[in-house]
Amino acid sequence: MSHDSPGTDRAIPFDPHRRELGILAGFDGSKQGFLALHYAALAAYRSGRVLTVVTAFTVPTPIYTTLVAVPENPEAEASLGAARAVLKEAREYLADFPGKVVYRAERGDAAGVLVDLSSIAELVVVGARGRGGFLGRVLGSVASALPAYAECPTVVVPRQYKVTEVKGSARFAPGRSQRPVVVGVDGSPVSRGAMFQAALAAQNRGVELHLLLALPPLETWLEWYPQFEPKDDGLTAQRTAELESALEAETQWLKTHYPDLSVTATVEPGEPVTLLSRQTEKAQLTVLGTRGRGGAAGTLLGSVSRGVLHRATGPVMVVPHLDDKRLTDHPGFR
Repeated sequence: MSHDSPGTDRAIPFDPHRRELGILAGFDGSKQGFLALHYAALAAYRSGRVLTVVTAFTVPTPIYTTLVAVPENPEAEASLGAARAVLKEAREYLADFPGKVVYRAERGDAAGVLVDLSSIAELVVVGARGRGGFLGRVLGSVASALPAYAECPTVVVPRQYKVTEVKGSARFAPGRSQRPVVVGVDGSPVSRGAMFQAALAAQNRGVELHLLLALPPLETWLEWYPQFEPKDDGLTAQRTAELESALEAETQWLKTHYPDLSVTATVEPGEPVTLLSRQTEKAQLTVLGTRGRGGAAGTLLGSVSRGVLHRATGPVMVVPHLDDKRLTDHPGFR
């Protein structure tokens, strides 16, 4: 499967009901892999979708000095056997899971495999780090960066994520936490798409959705709003009032699509990465767009998303630019 170049900014066709893999969990048998597997199982249980567990394997290029050195079992067979052993661990963990589970061993780089499969998945879930260093690859290589190139939302589960010690099918019962889902907003189309994904997550959990718009320090946001002069009296108060008004309009528009959802919203002064990273400590889920109003066209994973992923202590969902028809009824759509 070929992927668009970093300079391409297109809306990805996204109909969850046609994404046959449902909730896709990247699993490598590590402790972080089990945390991601558990999170994905809960997500599949809430949504009633199939859970697809995938592990990736690579086959080293054989270099033999003599025919005697050639092993009886080819490297590909051995690598596939190791991958199946990893999947067996996942089967054992999910033995009491009440939903449908599909297991797949795929040849290729872990991040690349997940990017390819993301085109037929509703959600991809990975651990922050694992035996293969999922997040290390995600954030360390633009060519295989999962949140940047995935064609569906990606959830990254950190090591601080807590899993219940309950056994049996009760292990996968939805929790009763009333902590909210938080979404970072900035008025961009990608941000609005992230709002929809956050609203769905909050609705499925039966909790409040909180919209957070960061007001960066003066020296930062003057670059965004050059019409203001640094010495304008009341500049911060003026901009705060404007943003609060815009955020209220966003909230009311979102409520037209989720009328029964409890939604709150605040404008908070500070650096977006710092503010949203703190929210990951309090929220069930923190949701971000791949990049927003401050992102360069050639940067698929914006500095805010990247920074929050590095510092998060709770699950973070990164939402790409999805083609959502609901966006067309926004008053500012053009």
